[in-house]
Amino acid sequence: MDHPVFDAVLLLSFGGPEGEADVMPFLENVTRGRGIPRERLADVAEHYLHFGGVSPINGINRALIERLRTLVDVPVYFGNRNWQPYVEDTVAAMAEDGVTRAAVFATSAWGGYSSCTQYVEDIDRARAAVGEHAPQLVKIRQYFDHPAFVQMFTDAVAAAAQTVPDGARLVFTAHSIPLSARSRCGPNLYERQVAHAARLVATAAGYDDYDQVWQSRSGPPQVPWLEPDVADHLRALADAGTTAVIVCPIGFVADHIEVVWDLDHELKAQADDAGIAFARAATPNAELALVAADLFEELRTGRAPIRVETPNPPPLQGFSVDGALCTPNCG
Repeated sequence: MDHPVFDAVLLLSFGGPEGEADVMPFLENVTRGRGIPRERLADVAEHYLHFGGVSPINGINRALIERLRTLVDVPVYFGNRNWQPYVEDTVAAMAEDGVTRAAVFATSAWGGYSSCTQYVEDIDRARAAVGEHAPQLVKIRQYFDHPAFVQMFTDAVAAAAQTVPDGARLVFTAHSIPLSARSRCGPNLYERQVAHAARLVATAAGYDDYDQVWQSRSGPPQVPWLEPDVADHLRALADAGTTAVIVCPIGFVADHIEVVWDLDHELKAQADDAGIAFARAATPNAELALVAADLFEELRTGRAPIRVETPNPPPLQGFSVDGALCTPNCG
């Protein structure tokens, strides 16, 4: 059977500021149309300014691309939703270079609107901006249960466990979303995928008991988001006498600002104040190129998806992972 020919890969990401002058324009891009007060943006800006206005995601993505270029035999391009290089400009450059069909690897492992469908919308917007000469762009599937992805977090948990006393509580965390958005792309799709991935990693790492919580909520306090919040949960663990924790940011494929600020800075300070030994498991970062390369090969050869299997049925009742591709208008 003949399979479609792909002549490029596009790494599609969220974007982030690269200097102090970029921070507020970047945050305005991210929140456009959402009515976020400027005072709130100023608060978030301080998180970036703590690191000189530079988001760590930019350097990580460039390192990921360099690694991916050693693993695939086609050119690799880089485009962002919210900052330079903007995906519209990148797709225009791809068209000028003669690219006709590219696989798109998004730096999100998950389903749901902001995690998957919004990237599909980014692709459609970029192609529309370029016009009739735009290359065909095919989004690579979600990869929350890809063996390499699960193994990276499993190894990270094991490494973190070596830095804290035995018996540390394992806590998985992912970015919270408003309850109003939880079923836009299928009933509780995102949170069920996160729970499934946490279970796969915990099982592989040898943990029968663990917690799964949420973090980095934004917006007005009267709008309900997924809970419990990781900071609230840490307080509850302290009250229960927990003396050591391993926090695994399962929802993040790389060291976003929500990892290096919300966890490494704020949550660690909270743990220190409570007398709790704290370890944060590493994210895949540039090693995610191994997942991207394998999924690119899967796409262009038509190979059946490879997923981590568990001895017991995963908690995804009513959801087929084989159909876990978002569509532009889900919900």
